[in-house]
Amino acid sequence: MTQAVKTRAKDSENESSKLSVNDPKFLFNRELSWLEFNKRVLNLAIDENLPLLERLKFLSIFSNNLDEFFMIRVSGLKEQVNEGIFKLSPDGLTAMEQLVRIHELLVPMVSKQTDCLMNSVLPQLKENNIEICAYETLSSAERKRADDYFLKNVFSVLTPQAVDVSHPFPYISNLSLNLGLMVEPRADSNSGKLTHLYTTNRFVRVKLPPNVPRLVPVDEENTRFTPLEELVSANIALLFPNMQTGKAFLFRITRDADVELREDEAGDLLSTMERELHHLRRFSFPVRLEVESSMPKEMVEYIASSIGLAQQDIYAINGYLNIPELMSLYSLVRPALKERPIIHTLPNALRQRENIFDILKKQDVLLHHPYTAYSTVTDFIEAAAEDENVRAIKICLYRTGKNSPIVESLIKASRNGKQVAALVELKARFDEENNIEWARRLEAEGVHVIYGMRGLKTHSKVTLIVRRENEELQNYVHLSTGNYNPVTSKIYTDLGLLTSDEGIGKDVSDLFNFLTGYSFQTKYHELLIAPINLRNKMIKFINRETKNKRNGKDARIIVKINSLTDDKIVRALYRASQAGVEIDLLVRGICVLRPGIKGLSENIRVVSIVGRFLEHSRIFYFANGGKETIYIGSADWMHRNLDRRVEAVVPINDVKLSDYLKRTVLAAYLNDTVNSHLLCPDGSYQKIQAESEPFDSQLFFVGHEF
Repeated sequence: MTQAVKTRAKDSENESSKLSVNDPKFLFNRELSWLEFNKRVLNLAIDENLPLLERLKFLSIFSNNLDEFFMIRVSGLKEQVNEGIFKLSPDGLTAMEQLVRIHELLVPMVSKQTDCLMNSVLPQLKENNIEICAYETLSSAERKRADDYFLKNVFSVLTPQAVDVSHPFPYISNLSLNLGLMVEPRADSNSGKLTHLYTTNRFVRVKLPPNVPRLVPVDEENTRFTPLEELVSANIALLFPNMQTGKAFLFRITRDADVELREDEAGDLLSTMERELHHLRRFSFPVRLEVESSMPKEMVEYIASSIGLAQQDIYAINGYLNIPELMSLYSLVRPALKERPIIHTLPNALRQRENIFDILKKQDVLLHHPYTAYSTVTDFIEAAAEDENVRAIKICLYRTGKNSPIVESLIKASRNGKQVAALVELKARFDEENNIEWARRLEAEGVHVIYGMRGLKTHSKVTLIVRRENEELQNYVHLSTGNYNPVTSKIYTDLGLLTSDEGIGKDVSDLFNFLTGYSFQTKYHELLIAPINLRNKMIKFINRETKNKRNGKDARIIVKINSLTDDKIVRALYRASQAGVEIDLLVRGICVLRPGIKGLSENIRVVSIVGRFLEHSRIFYFANGGKETIYIGSADWMHRNLDRRVEAVVPINDVKLSDYLKRTVLAAYLNDTVNSHLLCPDGSYQKIQAESEPFDSQLFFVGHEF
């Protein structure tokens, strides 16, 4: 047999041993994968090597993540069940099967969280002279201080709501803390003509005021606190004169919070969004009931049936409901109980005492937050607002936060006579009201405000500065993986590019024309834009690596993203793995790809990095037969990012910067042994153990110069 025949026979044998990339059993369930991510957050809280208040912070993040998961993902599944929609997930599960599995996985996780708080974090905080005290354990002086606080700050804003024939079960607002109790007339009551109204006991709901701190200080030093719910419970009788009050129990309801706009029917998107938010607050359906574990079974069932929830929607908590409200302790000046603040640096190029535009004419600048001071971004926009040669500023605002210096710079630019256009995405989930407020203020200052595009969310993070130089216009661009939000920039890892590259500038200009003028530009020379060409380009790049490997050329894929759910990209990655392409995926959160399966994905390694900072940067590296290409941008490999959002991904053309990203940034993440977890073929994650000295990729970048 000739060598050629032997080779063909071997190839044929290999092909026959390969598994089908289309088999749904080779996809993880997206919701269960997300729960695995949140479990890794919880494990940080359990890690006793972390400072105490940092552990409390991760307990809070775990809870906040769960709230959002229920408000968006669980509510979507429940809606499918309620409307009789029989649609299988890509991995073959019905909505009800997913809800059952979510409950099964969450019960032990929530129990683990409570145990960590009650039996580890709080006792150790007490050892450090920070104590949350039960009301009944307070000294007489402390109790008097707390009771005085109740009368001066709490009593008058409480509104008890009883349930009887003339008062139906009250609407319980989303995520509010409530006390439930039974009241009945006292035997010695002398209520005169009203006696006939109070012949039986009844259920009463008392909402804890959201504008009163959850932890009430009971000492002069503000180191001892009592929970607001216990203070209210201890004084509850003051709300019910001549009535006998039973024990009060805490409960909390989570509701659907997914805003769905009928944009085809929206004549005015701003007004429509305001109406939808108002409607959502009042009529959204409940998806979860949390109760303190000592609440009587009869009361639990009564509340659940009154709001239409079943047993699997109930979570009994043997500790504190709504742990994030305990984060007021984090504001205490106790540096020994927190991580040391990081030292922010500037890229070497920006340390020169030189006009930012002169610097960018000579070279591109890479930003790496939170290690790079976010003032590099705010100063860039402020410089444009004040520069007399700048003619226009265009920017996409997705999440800006409160008191944004960037918005102030845009207003200044408008007042200085520059053309300013801001695309404010009203559909940014949980930031809708904030963005409506910014949009109105910017419009009042003469800024051209665009409210996003019909059917799409504008998730790209791009700024275009147009400057007149030597009798012509020059474009300067900032393009980032993260939002224009100085607050989150301190805790999210993100990458940004400052450039005057002509091709990138032209593409960004075309992108803004697409966003503001509804032109349908489909040809971009440098940028990859969703929903226009991003998925197709990424699959093309993956297929190119597959072809290069088969032809004996350099082939390698390294990608860092937040989530991977797009099945078309997953199948392309499976085919690349079957061809022998070595693939490293740094996926922080959801990953539906199943790695390490012989004949399918044995060449794919998936690692999740969860640590002090939220990994938010997206990087895409392809060996490209020796002509390496590397991109950064706003998009994850998810259906929503590729089909329903405007995303921008930019190539790093500067050789030094692309080399830094490949050989320093990606290499650091791939070598991490402190924050990294390896995804196993069964969907579980294993902590990666250090063979020698532990290496923390996040700490590595602190003070790092480039």
